[in-house]
Amino acid sequence: MERSKKKVQLWKKAIVHFALCFVMGFFTGFAPTGKSSSPIFSSQISPKNSPEQVEMLPQKQVTTTHANNVNRSLVVENPVPSPSRSKESEGVKLMEAETEAESEAEEKEETNLVPRRLVIIVTPTSTRDKSQVVLLRRLANTIKLVSQPLLWIVVERKSDSDEVSELLRKTGIMYRHLVFKENFTDHEAELDHQRNVALKHIEHHRLSGIVHFAGVSNVYDLAFFDELRDIEVYGAWPVALLSANKQKVIIEGPVCDSSQVIGWHLKKLNNETNAKPPIHVSSFAFNSSILWDPERWGRPSSVQQTSQNSIKFVKQVVLEDETKLKGIPPEECSKIMLWSLQLPTRHSQLAALDSNIARRYK
Repeated sequence: MERSKKKVQLWKKAIVHFALCFVMGFFTGFAPTGKSSSPIFSSQISPKNSPEQVEMLPQKQVTTTHANNVNRSLVVENPVPSPSRSKESEGVKLMEAETEAESEAEEKEETNLVPRRLVIIVTPTSTRDKSQVVLLRRLANTIKLVSQPLLWIVVERKSDSDEVSELLRKTGIMYRHLVFKENFTDHEAELDHQRNVALKHIEHHRLSGIVHFAGVSNVYDLAFFDELRDIEVYGAWPVALLSANKQKVIIEGPVCDSSQVIGWHLKKLNNETNAKPPIHVSSFAFNSSILWDPERWGRPSSVQQTSQNSIKFVKQVVLEDETKLKGIPPEECSKIMLWSLQLPTRHSQLAALDSNIARRYK
């Protein structure tokens, strides 16, 4: 009986404990959890009196500042290379190396550059030729294509017309326009006088270059002017003479072995072996210094001082000093680079008409 009573009491205690726990859990479940909902909890727990917040804030600041100090020291001592920056620096180095190489190459080229000789082109004109201005303009268009330096000397008889001077101003070529007053009845004598006027001008001003006589009716290969610049003292080349009335071509000029002149093309053969062959005025060129300094090239200065005919003196010098005469082009003078068109003028037409009349009445 006593044992049964003890068991009943134990069960009662267990039931009471369970009931108390159930009631406490029930009421705590309805209790509010927000900070602002209960004035009691808000008055008891304030942020000023909270020991956790006061202690945690300085810890966070200390750790962050320490971490920042550590990171900064690591960045300063051991910088991490950026791939984009490294590529940019390599590109800059390559560009600098290329510019240095280009500048060195340009300096070497400048040291090896040889200045080009001045080409002096002398062109006489004739008032008897009605197509003179047209031919002069065509020749100007050719000279425009020649590399510099170049000087074009045009000689004209004094007249009231300024057609030639206007043409020269519009060409854009460096030129000198010379005028003479003398009257001539012989056409060839007038042309030689104009050439002498140009040569006296070159001698007086000491224009240093290679002189070439270009007629208004000449036709050129542009490579011809590059060959002119290679002449040291004298140069000669074959010229093809084309006539409007005759269906044939006549070659005048030197016969060459490589660039050495060994003979001349002749129109007519004769028995005069000592006579010098006639040379076409457009088939040779010379260094202009022969006019004011002939002793430099082994010529006595007294010959030029006593002679008033400069074109005759130049032709004589060219034919006598064949050892200094260079054939153009150097491949045995076999290439024609200049053509001279023999166009009929009013003077030549009248002369031909007079000869035909004279033949008929013989």
